[in-house]
Amino acid sequence: MNKCNKKHFNTYLLSLTVFIALLIAYSLPLNATIRYVSKTGNSTPPYLTWETAADSIQKCINISVFGDTIYVANGVYQGQVVMIPGLSLIGAGMDSCIIYLANTGIPAVQIKDTCLLKGFKILLPNTLNTWGIKADTSGVDSKVTLNKIVNASLGIYVRFSNPFVYNNNFENIKTRGIWLFNSNSITRRNSIYTDPNSQAGQITGIYIDAFTSSYQPIIDSNYIETNGDGISKSIGANPLIKNNVIILNGLGSEGIRVSSSDSTKAYNNLIVAKAGIEASDGIINYGVQYLHNYNNVIKGDYYYYVLLMGSNDKSINNAITNAEGWIAAYAGGDFRYNYNNVWKSNIGFGFTPDTTNLSVDPMVVNDDTTQGDLDFHLQMFSPLINTGDPTILDKDSTRSDIGLYGGLYGESYLYFDLPPRTPVNLTANVDSLIKLNWNKNTEADFSFYNVYRDTVYNFTVDSTKLIASVADTFYYETFPSNIETLYYKLTAVDNQDNESNPSEQVAVVLVNVKNEWVPVNNYILYQNYPNPFNPSTKIGYKLKERGYVKLYIYDIKGELVSVLVNEVQEAGYYEVEFDTGSPKPDTGIRSLASGVYIYQIFVKGDNNIPVFSDIKKMLLVK
Repeated sequence: MNKCNKKHFNTYLLSLTVFIALLIAYSLPLNATIRYVSKTGNSTPPYLTWETAADSIQKCINISVFGDTIYVANGVYQGQVVMIPGLSLIGAGMDSCIIYLANTGIPAVQIKDTCLLKGFKILLPNTLNTWGIKADTSGVDSKVTLNKIVNASLGIYVRFSNPFVYNNNFENIKTRGIWLFNSNSITRRNSIYTDPNSQAGQITGIYIDAFTSSYQPIIDSNYIETNGDGISKSIGANPLIKNNVIILNGLGSEGIRVSSSDSTKAYNNLIVAKAGIEASDGIINYGVQYLHNYNNVIKGDYYYYVLLMGSNDKSINNAITNAEGWIAAYAGGDFRYNYNNVWKSNIGFGFTPDTTNLSVDPMVVNDDTTQGDLDFHLQMFSPLINTGDPTILDKDSTRSDIGLYGGLYGESYLYFDLPPRTPVNLTANVDSLIKLNWNKNTEADFSFYNVYRDTVYNFTVDSTKLIASVADTFYYETFPSNIETLYYKLTAVDNQDNESNPSEQVAVVLVNVKNEWVPVNNYILYQNYPNPFNPSTKIGYKLKERGYVKLYIYDIKGELVSVLVNEVQEAGYYEVEFDTGSPKPDTGIRSLASGVYIYQIFVKGDNNIPVFSDIKKMLLVK
């Protein structure tokens, strides 16, 4: 190496050394200190061990500097906490390390730039005008994670700052779970549950607004259960709203509501109005210039609109299933509505869907809102696979699927080949023949039905009981001789020979007095099975018409054990499980002894007049 090259190399080496030193200095302050707070602590700084911990969070913060970390032990710490820039404040856990603020109108915790707030339960009095966390003017590059905010009017208020808010839990929120104002915050994987006593129009899971459209917050993979609005955008801001689950519990509640100028992108969100709830709207545009709806799923009962679109909107690859309400558009412009699937829902007014749109059974794993574990992944032979917009690719680089997991923000997954749904509404009629009828299955790969018959109540379906295989939704047979009661069940079979669970049972009985056969299409309370049982048993019942159903369990002394059903149900067959090993929160009973138990059903019609009641015994043997 000559002198000139050596000189340049030494200069380069010196510059690199200085750069690394500055980088370390700014990222890891040399005076960073770890401090401790405990309920058994004291008031003597510097709080460098658990044995010499502070007895107050704020006392410890007051002697800390940028880069310090404070660990807080279990306990309840009263009073407001005001952080300093660059501070990491880490609690022992969101259920056991509690910050309690009785004051109203001020935040329980106020964060600054480059802060970390983690592992706390922020508990507020159950009143209005209470705040959980505030990031106002500062909070840039801060992280708020693994905290629980309880009873707040406003859970987190983010103003003129961009914190990363993720994996927090909000309970009993009264007005807004998270409020983003003039913010580019990323809000991800939070769970928000609003106050069940609040009214729609007064409460929102996540609320977004801004002075200008330059703000682009990201609302990603949050779970919101509310009797108000799920996600609402007001003036300004261009948010990306993706992969969120919004469960609507209240009359008049709305899933995603956007208004005023600018634009919004809503991708791969699930919006469900719970069974028995009449929400207001699913996704609704009140004046946003550009609303892009891609791969959303909307389901449930909506008083006004399932989907309301405006000028320049794009609604692509959405799946709307069993949704009461209207799909409508109120303006033209560059409006697009393509490659959507609308199944058992209403197309409203303002546009005519083109031939790219479908109306077919989506064949998802489970979309029954009366049950838990909703799963909108497509089955192997779903007609929504590879039928979305051909210019959009899925994660596996194939043409996009219609529905929740297709498109840019979807996911790659295996399509399972599941059996058809259990046939429903099996009924019997008697004239010169016995005639069975049932509702038609709608799966794309459906093939035929198997009809089973026996003389034994609640018989087990097997090949020895098979009497016919039919593709139609009815079956005729003549009256047999020397038999007084016949029981029928039904299964559905697909093209791959997957067979569904058997349907509810229907009976035809020979009435000896009249010497004629009559169908049993009435209210029935079936005997539980198995019986005797331990630890669980199933109780079936059949409703002739829609009604209000109550199903109780009593012990032999007549004391209430559990309420299994207490709701309005449609006509049909139902089955509920009674598990003696589960806690009974309605009675305080934790376990049950062996013996005889009573179950009783009451049914009231739509006019509130009792139409049916019955009672049966069952035996628990341990």
